[in-house]
Amino acid sequence: MEMQTGCKIIRRFLSSKNIIHKSVKQCIALQRFFSNNGAQKADWWEIYHRQKKSMEESFKEPVQINPDAIFANNETPLGEIDIYGFDYDYTLAYYKPELHHLIFKLGQEALVQKHKYPTELIDIEYCPDFAVRGCHYDVRKGLLLKLDSFHNIQLGTVYRGTKALSDEAVKTLYEGTHVSLVDMNTFYGTGPMYQLVDLFAPPEMTLLCNITDFFMENGIPYDPEYVFHDVRSAVQGVHNSGQLHSQIMSDIERYLDKESGISLLLETLAKQRKQLFLITNSGFPFVDAGMKFMVGDNWRDLFDVIITKARKPKFFNESKRPFRIYDPDTQNESYDRVLKLSKGKIYQQGNYYMLQNMTGWCGFNVLYFGDHVYSDLADPSLKHGWRTGAIIPELEAEITKSNSLEYQLAVKWLCTLQDLIENAQMDRAQDTSEIRQCWLDERRDLRNYTKSLFNARFGSIFRTYHNPTYFTRRLARFADVYTSNVTNLLNYPINHTFYPRRTELPHEPHVLSTSHGTSA
Repeated sequence: MEMQTGCKIIRRFLSSKNIIHKSVKQCIALQRFFSNNGAQKADWWEIYHRQKKSMEESFKEPVQINPDAIFANNETPLGEIDIYGFDYDYTLAYYKPELHHLIFKLGQEALVQKHKYPTELIDIEYCPDFAVRGCHYDVRKGLLLKLDSFHNIQLGTVYRGTKALSDEAVKTLYEGTHVSLVDMNTFYGTGPMYQLVDLFAPPEMTLLCNITDFFMENGIPYDPEYVFHDVRSAVQGVHNSGQLHSQIMSDIERYLDKESGISLLLETLAKQRKQLFLITNSGFPFVDAGMKFMVGDNWRDLFDVIITKARKPKFFNESKRPFRIYDPDTQNESYDRVLKLSKGKIYQQGNYYMLQNMTGWCGFNVLYFGDHVYSDLADPSLKHGWRTGAIIPELEAEITKSNSLEYQLAVKWLCTLQDLIENAQMDRAQDTSEIRQCWLDERRDLRNYTKSLFNARFGSIFRTYHNPTYFTRRLARFADVYTSNVTNLLNYPINHTFYPRRTELPHEPHVLSTSHGTSA
């Protein structure tokens, strides 16, 4: 793409009424004032324009990141991996967007039929672009919001129903923007701040906010904590009752992607004499239907161990629940004690410690893939030393957006502008303070613009305005590697090593080569 096009985009950032706040227009007036009232007052504006011109002239074309790549948080040599393990849902089974519409619809029906919610709720249509995974819900205040890796609320991402709260209202409610550790619900205590992190969460979040809107618009008194637990019960109920699985199996081609490449991946690993295992919370009939659809009737021959109804994360923590053999023909479980795990058998429940004792699988030569950073990856990584891989389907779309010229130009100028703000604050002159405020306003507008490129309300799943999200922090801690689809393994040799990117610490010298726009 020609440099001239990039320059036009940068100029559009400064002139567009949709992106730049009115205060930036005031900055232009201030700039003229300073230019006419002494050279010293105009120095910062001169530097500003010189930096902008330099960026426009040096920016050739956007850096392209491969959306099908595998990314490393920790050095991971595949040459040391002898055993590959997989979750099922959203790891081996790659679902189509229609599944979220189905979850939303079944959740609506459960709320009306089982929880006696107003029948008008059935008429609400699902909005697939409303929320992003990893947001938190404050059950006491009834707010959906996004947290960064330091437990700070990202202003501009706090919603009661589908209505955004002002920054001032948020700071008043939380006495600032920080959420205390004791209020977090994950791993510590039973605080009011629930993270909605699994891949079924977007329809749950959307349904929750739609109901909140309905109650507020119709003047119906409600307790947000009751509403949250009713919605959670309704959505989880369609899973636990088997209703969701029955709907999927009745029209499997509508919900499951047959062309995902799972069959080729499993066959390739098996030919390389790798041992394969499956650990899933889903029941065997559901897994069997999906795997036969994607791989074929003989899919079980590819696995050395198959474990269903595993009850993760309890599977990785408890040591008392034994394995039971499941008979697919009679759909019954055995009563006798399981003393070994055999290929071709179907096992249910069990626990990690028995798996290790019966197979000898442990530590660094196991790589386990799953989509849920807590129930799938946290304990295998932290407690048991497995290497872990996170499957993040949203990653492909996020990379595509961050590869765009608009995004990378905005980010590059945003970083340059922040350096200007930081340097100018050493100048204590009143006029300079006003210039800095103009730049801070421009920075705010650019931040909102880059956020809107991913999701208009919540932005990127991986980043707040300047920090990684709470979701990203957990992903970095629990997953050695992550990718959009487990079949991306096919893009690499069987002995490939994934190396993490070296990042500069704030106190280290700036010696790394910088590629514009590569940070998402």
